[in-house]
Amino acid sequence: MALTVLDAGVVIAILDGRDVHREVAIRAVAAAMDRGDDLVLPASAYAEVLVALHRRGTDAVETVDAILDALPAVIEPATRVAARRAADLRARHGKAVRLPDALVIATALALGAECVITTDGRWPSLPVPVEVAGSSAG
Repeated sequence: MALTVLDAGVVIAILDGRDVHREVAIRAVAAAMDRGDDLVLPASAYAEVLVALHRRGTDAVETVDAILDALPAVIEPATRVAARRAADLRARHGKAVRLPDALVIATALALGAECVITTDGRWPSLPVPVEVAGSSAG
């Protein structure tokens, strides 16, 4: 089985019916599931997803947890190895890779993921294949 890492933007798009990336994000995640990929959401991305939901209340957070469980998507804890690799990516790429993105990418690298799905088309060339929801890159 392949391993696909999800960026926060993908999950946010799927959850928000008004997000311009919603349909392509749904298709990208569905394609990964159809391939039989295991889905991982780094803890850092999970926290990003939950920020706005916490403003709405506990029920919104619990709904998202139920959706992630149904996918199923595993929440991958941040590790020292991933944090160190994220710092290296951020140092190498500067503003082209923000720290939250670097943590997602570093988690994918640490896990040996085959792919990262994101809605952010601004990422530079990286040492892991990146699928920008709606197109392909990397």
